[in-house]
Amino acid sequence: MSELITQLHWRYATKKFNPSKIVAHDAVERILEAIRLTATSSDLQPFEVFVVTNVEIREKIKAIGWNQEQITDCSHLLVFAAWDDITADRVNAMFDLTNQVRGQVSEDWENYRQQLLGIVAQRSQEENYQSAARQAYIGLGTALIAAAFERVDSTPMEGFDPAALDDILGLKAKHLRSVVILPLGYRADEGDWLVDLKKVRRAREDFITEIK
Repeated sequence: MSELITQLHWRYATKKFNPSKIVAHDAVERILEAIRLTATSSDLQPFEVFVVTNVEIREKIKAIGWNQEQITDCSHLLVFAAWDDITADRVNAMFDLTNQVRGQVSEDWENYRQQLLGIVAQRSQEENYQSAARQAYIGLGTALIAAAFERVDSTPMEGFDPAALDDILGLKAKHLRSVVILPLGYRADEGDWLVDLKKVRRAREDFITEIK
């Protein structure tokens, strides 16, 4: 755990990537696997991750992303896209998968399935999307930690036009909506104004409250 804390002290929101440095395939795969294994509400995994390396597509994303150079200079661009709705079919698919993998059907689990189906049916499509988007941010947090552990730089970014990104990646047809993007790569040797600045976080006593 001390090694992980060291890496979290090391990481920062990289402002300038070295475009000539490519993250090794196995490192990217470990980061993606960490995202896949992350916790989500009711184990629904209501989001997907797109790994964009295509140069032309990343140029299009940069144009609708405030022309931020990290989008094109990074090694791999991850796009977190949430379900546009938590439908009964999607809920049932995940519950059926759980039953298949575990090789059993639990009465309590099936009762919970019906409870969850009732909850999502009562919410609007936008409310269900917002719920799914919050789960995508859990995946983002896991990705940031996994990248730091791999000593890979990253920058979480919301500065883009989600509707335009959805069009670029054809997400609407997949019933998905983009939430946040995460460039992965390696910091440039020079030109990043943030790299040498001290990490600033609130003191533990101002951030953690213990209730005993």
